[in-house]
Amino acid sequence: MSFKIYTKTGDKGTTSLIGGTKVPKSHLRIEAYGTIDELNSNIGLCKDSLDDEQSRKVLQDVQWQLFSIGAALACDPAKETKLHIPDIHESDIIALEKEIDRMNEALPPLKYFILPGGHSTISFLHIARCVCRRAERCCVHLETEKEKIAPLILMYLNRLSDYLFVLARYAGHLLKIEDVPWKPRG
Repeated sequence: MSFKIYTKTGDKGTTSLIGGTKVPKSHLRIEAYGTIDELNSNIGLCKDSLDDEQSRKVLQDVQWQLFSIGAALACDPAKETKLHIPDIHESDIIALEKEIDRMNEALPPLKYFILPGGHSTISFLHIARCVCRRAERCCVHLETEKEKIAPLILMYLNRLSDYLFVLARYAGHLLKIEDVPWKPRG
């Protein structure tokens, strides 16, 4: 038996958090997990555009972790849920750092600011990096408004944006496309 994708419960601009609390669709928590969802979709696009199997595997893991983050953000922090929401672990952050280090070994040192571009794969990765930074800002905003979020979520998103930046450079390296340096006028 299939279920209908439309429920009509959100037609008046509200939705429910996990735990049943109704909130406006403009609520900071909805904005945060919606941005995580947007990031996850962008990561899928990046993964599909890469030929490097190691990077594709890491991005697959990132998608699973982002889904967990989205689920955690969708929970009402004031209510106990019966669902088991997977956690982000410090080992997930360490895994990203190891990948950053691995890729950096193959790259020339960065001596200037670079512009996104040179190939669509590189551009996709920079777009994902920017969406990741926005997701991080949304989560920081949640925290400043005294909404509880797991501290590892902020750490993970911060490291993920670093990873995506280095992956964009690494993808260019594999494609034999040099970084595009930003040169100020004058």
